[in-house]
Amino acid sequence: MNLTIENILLVGSVLLLISVIAGKTSYKFGVPTLILFLTIGMLAGSDGIGGIHFNDPKMAQFIGVVSLNFILFSGGLDTNWKAVKPILGEGIVLSTLGVFLTAISLGTFVWYVTDFTIYESMLLGSIVSSTDAAAVFSILRSRSLALRKNLRPTLELESGSNDPMAYVLTLAFLTLVIHQDKSITSIIPMFFQQMIIGGIAGLGFGKLSKLIINRIRLDFEGLYPVLAIALMFITFSATDFVGGNGFLAIYICAVFLGNQELIHKKTILKMYDGLAWLMQIVLFLTLGLLVFPSQIIPVMGVGLLISLFLILIARPVSVLLSLVFFRMKMRRRLYISWVGLRGAVPIVFATYPLLAGIDKANMIFNIVFFISVTSVLIQGTTLSVFAKWLNVGSEKPKRLTATDLLLSDNPKSEMQEISIPPDCPSINKKIVDLHFSHEASIAMIKRNGSYITPHGSTKIESGDTLVVLADRPEVFDEVCGKLNIT
Repeated sequence: MNLTIENILLVGSVLLLISVIAGKTSYKFGVPTLILFLTIGMLAGSDGIGGIHFNDPKMAQFIGVVSLNFILFSGGLDTNWKAVKPILGEGIVLSTLGVFLTAISLGTFVWYVTDFTIYESMLLGSIVSSTDAAAVFSILRSRSLALRKNLRPTLELESGSNDPMAYVLTLAFLTLVIHQDKSITSIIPMFFQQMIIGGIAGLGFGKLSKLIINRIRLDFEGLYPVLAIALMFITFSATDFVGGNGFLAIYICAVFLGNQELIHKKTILKMYDGLAWLMQIVLFLTLGLLVFPSQIIPVMGVGLLISLFLILIARPVSVLLSLVFFRMKMRRRLYISWVGLRGAVPIVFATYPLLAGIDKANMIFNIVFFISVTSVLIQGTTLSVFAKWLNVGSEKPKRLTATDLLLSDNPKSEMQEISIPPDCPSINKKIVDLHFSHEASIAMIKRNGSYITPHGSTKIESGDTLVVLADRPEVFDEVCGKLNIT
């Protein structure tokens, strides 16, 4: 079956429905949802029962880049800076030095066991050098794994921030494969350019996006998520246009925004959570359609060898060396080593050699696909088991009550009601303009005998009673100071 304008919506919606239903029941059998999405795509493809012919790496790469924008941005928005700050050093080292060491060690192994040139080997190592944000976020969060302090933020920070490094290494070694007259030192300026510009642009666009979201006055709440999507794509494309790393920029931008007071922030977060899942399904279905299982069978032997080396040697060694200067128990280091999930990102990066037309492009793509599948199957299905073996898990959180669920978006330990007098200077000011500390939030406003749920654009009125939540009692004095209430 060839995809046409007439049938693409029908085929796509049926595959999407099957994926959602399959994802609902997958964990009863211990199978990660991402593998099911891939399998459904493969079954629907040219070699499967669906017979859908899809062999367009350029379109798959475009879908992959768009999907990664949403997945990384959503992961960044959900990143709690307070949780990340204590382990920022570990996360940055793992996402840079750790990725580099993985790429070099695996590339060296590939050079020894295959007939690839050294640059082709390093290209393959670079493509699979980063942990996959879609795989890590979906498995850790959907399983609600209860891990000890700082371990989960470390894993999520690494997976969300290490794709840019793998992307730069992939482009660098692809350049060396195509232009073999260039020296390896010629790629160093490109590396620093991508990372420095990407980091600066991410922070800059984050601050600009906050200003635009909070200052622009849109008539409909539903337009704010649309505005956030526009700002996300502008951040990525503008950074890429000036020679920076767009993936790094959107992740930093999202982390910044996720820890700021924004108008209709809850609406934006909920929208991105749903879109991130949609993009994961679309991405894995597309990559499943793109691959030809009959072409993977010949590379399964060498693919399994490379995959086992990556899981058992390259990843653990790179993690242990990267964290050598940090104080951390060995069992935590070993668990971080095991959560080295590969998923859709390496497969998307493997389309770059296909589009460049290098000799070993098809073999590299098929090996990368096999590595990603085996990684999610072997590591993804055993995260809970290894957490118990290594004693890095914690007790499951208790079931939340109705009150807990009501306040779950702003969990605080203290609550106080603050009344607004008629002469208060803060009257007619928007909540977002009061610049409350992150340790305080307004859960509800009692106004004219009824309660309303405030947003950043909600204005303070005379006679309001604010239900304020705070981390500690002293914060209420700061809130009164912001409100100019003596």
